[in-house]
Amino acid sequence: MGITDIADDLVRGLGGIGTGLAAPFSDPVVRLGVTGLSRAGKTVFITSLVANLLDRGRMPGLRAEAEGRVLSTFLQPQPDDTIPRFDYEAHLAALTGSEPRWPESTRAVSELRLSFRLREGGMFGPLRGPRTLHLDIVDYPGEWLLDLALMDRDYAGWAEEVLERIAGRAEAAGYLAALKGIDGAEPLDEPCAKALSERFAAYLNAARAAGYSDCTPGRFLLPGELAGSPALTFAPIPKPGAAPRGSLWREMERRFEAYKTKVVKPFFRDHFAKIDRQIVLVDLLGAIHSGPRAVEDMRRAMAGILDAFRPGRSGWLTGLLGMRRVDRILFAATKADHLHHSQHAKLTQIAAALMREAKDRADFAGAGTAAMSIAALRATVEETVRHNGDTLDCVRGRLMSGKEAAFYPGDLPDTPGQLLAAAREGAAEWLDADYEVMNFAPARLSLKPGEGPPHIRLDRAAEFLIGDKL
Repeated sequence: MGITDIADDLVRGLGGIGTGLAAPFSDPVVRLGVTGLSRAGKTVFITSLVANLLDRGRMPGLRAEAEGRVLSTFLQPQPDDTIPRFDYEAHLAALTGSEPRWPESTRAVSELRLSFRLREGGMFGPLRGPRTLHLDIVDYPGEWLLDLALMDRDYAGWAEEVLERIAGRAEAAGYLAALKGIDGAEPLDEPCAKALSERFAAYLNAARAAGYSDCTPGRFLLPGELAGSPALTFAPIPKPGAAPRGSLWREMERRFEAYKTKVVKPFFRDHFAKIDRQIVLVDLLGAIHSGPRAVEDMRRAMAGILDAFRPGRSGWLTGLLGMRRVDRILFAATKADHLHHSQHAKLTQIAAALMREAKDRADFAGAGTAAMSIAALRATVEETVRHNGDTLDCVRGRLMSGKEAAFYPGDLPDTPGQLLAAAREGAAEWLDADYEVMNFAPARLSLKPGEGPPHIRLDRAAEFLIGDKL
């Protein structure tokens, strides 16, 4: 660490002291981080969560609401003036309009503040008067979270691991073909470096579309204002026997380090390090549909990102310095409404087994963790149909084409090991089952006063994440 880094950390520490000293004399704030891997439904989750906390008729699992202690909830201006506001109203209008549609996903950090007016519990609660709790919901792309694992990697190790991991993937064929004839010992050729980075970014986009989770560096997928910058103009290449100064390898190495310093570190410092509670949304059904390799990729990704959470309860000194620790983490398998309720327990068991390595590490450090299957917005109804003499538990919903259809996705295994063993062994496909997914459109809603959008276990997710604070 250089002198500048030390000075920066000291300044931030002093700023944190002020925040820590002021906190006891102001309304408490809980910062909830919401992130999700590819196609997990992060925007829908935040929108439905906020709508159901404002109108709590469908939130019986939220204990404070069941006990009548939530007097009111209301949106307030967010406290961070430099972070875009999560566009809750536009997203809700998309989901609940006369022709409902899935909202556009967010492509950068955004934030929303929801405030609770609460009545204290217990015998003497009414004597103390109501109190206010602020919930700051911080939305950020899951790929940026995965980037935090790069901080402990050097370019050589990262490049070797990536090239080994993608060697058998059809989506990587174009990039691997572009590497043929590349000699990292040759002098840097900027058009060559640019072409390689563009081919690698194309691979990452294809891999994400195919259901893979570990698609880093994340800014290659969401470059924003960094598009075309040297910090995003690198790619993994084989290490040459020697790499003189000015060579392609040396420049790729330098840009990899610049990406960590200029992109990943500021995100950690400015956003991620301030999170108290975290939910990680995963499209587990989509990964299962994509096959064993996508499931194993998701398992490895989820195990790796726990290093970034610094899980566990913070001591008094770290709390005073503003160095928060995430003390509750929920891994949520989304789109539970794509399955009949008779299979929800199986989906939760698979999620828990898939996250076992990550969960054990978090529990060991003192953080509370849970796995859950949810649907932030229920788009289907259940029905039982007869097919070839068998009885099938199906779901029925409106397809993206506008037509309605009943759908049977397949029967999940009774034990998660049946899936995870094939995934760990690198099987190309499932041997004895075929799991399907369907792209349902949002259902047309007719909400009664005081009701939020229909969901599955969103109230239980909220209870785990913030119930103790209410």
